[in-house]
Amino acid sequence: MLLTWIRTVRYNLNRYIRVDRRLNRLINVSVFFVISIGIGIAGFMFLEKDYTFIDALYMTVITIATVGFTEVHPLSDAGRLFTSFYIVINLGLFALFASVLTTYLFEGELREILNNYNSIRRVKKMKDHVIVCGFGRNGIRACEELKKNNIPFVVVEQDPELMRETPQNDFVFIEGDATHDEILKTAGVEHAQALITTLPKDADSVFVTLTARQMNPNINIVARANETSAESKLIRAGANRLVRPDLIGGTYMANLITKPGVVEFLDMISGTGKLKLEEFSYEDMKENFRGKSIMDLDIRKKSGATIMAFKAGEHRSFTINPHPSTQIAVDDVMIVLGSEEQIQSFAQYYTTKKLLNF
Repeated sequence: MLLTWIRTVRYNLNRYIRVDRRLNRLINVSVFFVISIGIGIAGFMFLEKDYTFIDALYMTVITIATVGFTEVHPLSDAGRLFTSFYIVINLGLFALFASVLTTYLFEGELREILNNYNSIRRVKKMKDHVIVCGFGRNGIRACEELKKNNIPFVVVEQDPELMRETPQNDFVFIEGDATHDEILKTAGVEHAQALITTLPKDADSVFVTLTARQMNPNINIVARANETSAESKLIRAGANRLVRPDLIGGTYMANLITKPGVVEFLDMISGTGKLKLEEFSYEDMKENFRGKSIMDLDIRKKSGATIMAFKAGEHRSFTINPHPSTQIAVDDVMIVLGSEEQIQSFAQYYTTKKLLNF
């Protein structure tokens, strides 16, 4: 009967409030502490007939606290025996409760819980954001790039030590295991535009990808793959793009020797180089430039930028150095190359898009 009541209390707590996992220990100890007080009150009132509720409560408190005050009324032999056992049992319980409470108040545990609660509140207001699962080397780099482009994102990480190294105001953190459905829901997967999983284990990435795809069929998923055997599984689970960090790193180092000129050019158009690549869609173009050909736009003369690649339609591949007669239609995408000033000039003259990362 008592265990059933405890389960009911726990169920209601989890149903009506979102309980942080780190609060479980405090809640468990608090529930048992309250139960112990109830047992003490009931025991004194049952064994000592002349004890009122206030008398029993007073005796319970001074017994648990072991302060040694005088009894309200002289105890019977049964009352003394009950008090003896009650003191022995509650010595450990009271010490545990005080220890747990001290941990939360003085060791920063409560502050971290409040930060996690504030993050959850911020996530509830987000839409079309990006979820980054894992805050290791790849996760940190992805977050820095998203922040540089002013794209809202949420980090899901279960290691609190990694989160302590970054100020809470910089990134929105959700502490927990990304493979759990409830954690992904807390991160707003149902309203997110994309998910990046950088988890070290391929099995975890497959599970996260599968879960996210079921919760949000339209989400764009970029997954890290460590082994070749995991690539097909991630694709079947619903990943849109795969990244092999070790393969990319090894290829880059080899190209520094075999194709140093190519690498130098690629470094120029990377995020830290002098040249920039920017993506513009048909929807970004101003009304008077939609449907016109590249030749009619006269982009190089007006802005100095160059169209490096053109994608005609959502399901087609990119065409490098498109023909000047190519017209810009619905669902088309252009990749424009130029300096920061040239890209900015192109965006201001031809589009309504605001380049937040410039």
